Amino acid sequence: MPIIDLEGLSRYVDVPEPARLLLERPEKEVSLRLSVRTGADQLLITDCYVVFYNTARGAAKGGIRMAPHVSLEETGKLAELMVWKTALTHIPFGGGKSGIRLDPDELDPFEKAVVLKEYVHLLKEDLLAGNYIPAPDMGTGPREMAVIYGELHIPQAVTGKPLSVGGLPGREEATGRSVFTSARLAAEQVLEHPLKGLAVAIQGFGNVATHAALFLSEAGARVVAVSGRKGGLYNDRGLDVANTIETYFAQGKSFDGLDGDAVSNEELLTLPVDVLIPAARGGVITAENAPGLRARLIVEGANDPVTPGTDAILQEAGIADVPDVLANAGGVIASYVEWRNAKSGSFTSKEEVYEFIDQIIERSFQEVAATAEEKGVDWRTASHLLALEEVLTSMRERAWI
Repeated sequence: MPIIDLEGLSRYVDVPEPARLLLERPEKEVSLRLSVRTGADQLLITDCYVVFYNTARGAAKGGIRMAPHVSLEETGKLAELMVWKTALTHIPFGGGKSGIRLDPDELDPFEKAVVLKEYVHLLKEDLLAGNYIPAPDMGTGPREMAVIYGELHIPQAVTGKPLSVGGLPGREEATGRSVFTSARLAAEQVLEHPLKGLAVAIQGFGNVATHAALFLSEAGARVVAVSGRKGGLYNDRGLDVANTIETYFAQGKSFDGLDGDAVSNEELLTLPVDVLIPAARGGVITAENAPGLRARLIVEGANDPVTPGTDAILQEAGIADVPDVLANAGGVIASYVEWRNAKSGSFTSKEEVYEFIDQIIERSFQEVAATAEEKGVDWRTASHLLALEEVLTSMRERAWI
């Protein structure tokens, strides 16, 4: 079942039956068994999933997620999200994703490297051919991408690499940057207020959340709440974001001793704030808890944080929602710059990367807002409609339909 509602969108755009059939299922699904030796008498065996959802617009692009509960279904959903994310922002990639069923916190750096080397061994043909271009995702980071580069020795074959091996300045902050820029644009349009002074709650405190929080704080927003896996911190006067980040990670991901009150991940969602940013995991805003939300604006830092059927409740409550396919597209936008630079030998500064992300997000935001107003639909529907039209155009031009 696709994430986007092909039946509903067909009221606004012609979706030929061949296109419908091609978009209802992934192009390619691979289930692998990773078997690696991590010690003299220790054998680690786990499942790995790789999905190419649609490559009409380019090579499958998508991160490698390492988590204990990944599944083929989840991997496919994330691969599909990347199809619409790249199409909406006009980045010339298709959608792919990898999922490795391991808890990264239970592996040391050497063990993770061994796992990634076996991953490359099993997928080497697609990686060398450029059919799939991986990047970091939950549980993986620049170090793991450096391992992949070390196995392939092709700079453009993987993005999200460390700077020392051809990575991109600003890549680490890229998704947080697009969340910040989306929040800024939406606040100005919907709340008719600049970010300065607005109260923001962020569920999550990983890469996306911390960088978004820093950008928001620098712009004068009052970040009042953040949370990790074990709960969060709330201070209505506003958190010292830089100090909170430093202390949290120095203490092994703990908010102990920081100025504020303990708050659960569930309670954070219903705080009385101007902007709510779910940036932890999917499916956290549901039909059950949506009526209790008091934010005026949601900006989706996580992938798929709003469950199907919940958009209507948010609309009824007058809560605007910037969807994931727009708000968290900064990662793939920066990955495109890194990939392009690797192929051409060009160099881009961090400031130029931020500027490029801002330009792409602003252009796409204005297109979404205009379409939503023209069609009388919410921003998610408008985003999906624009992305679908882009994919359909590519499919026609490639004689797929």
